[in-house]
Amino acid sequence: MGVTKEQYEFALQRIEELLPLVDDTTPASDRNAVELTIMSDAVIAYENENYPMGKPTVAQLIELSLEEMQMTQKQLAQQVGVSPSRISDYVSGRAEPTLKVARRLCQTLNISPSMMMGI
Repeated sequence: MGVTKEQYEFALQRIEELLPLVDDTTPASDRNAVELTIMSDAVIAYENENYPMGKPTVAQLIELSLEEMQMTQKQLAQQVGVSPSRISDYVSGRAEPTLKVARRLCQTLNISPSMMMGI
């Protein structure tokens, strides 16, 4: 049997309480760190069972990577060698990049080729 909704909600609340008490310097054997790990595992198990995430689309991968790298679509277009409107087409899902462009996007944005291909 998996994690119940009640256990999930309890774990979420407990994580909020534990987060301020645990940081990168807290030993893994610390009582709060252990409990935080257990609560996090329960939340992950519940969410994986009840809210399975599909693989991200090419558009989502590009958009998330741009955000993480604090890069604009225009900057990405310059680095990849396509027009800014073409990047916009990829981000909006109106177009898919060619294999050649996809390779450059992977290199520029540090996206694994398997993710880009949806594997």
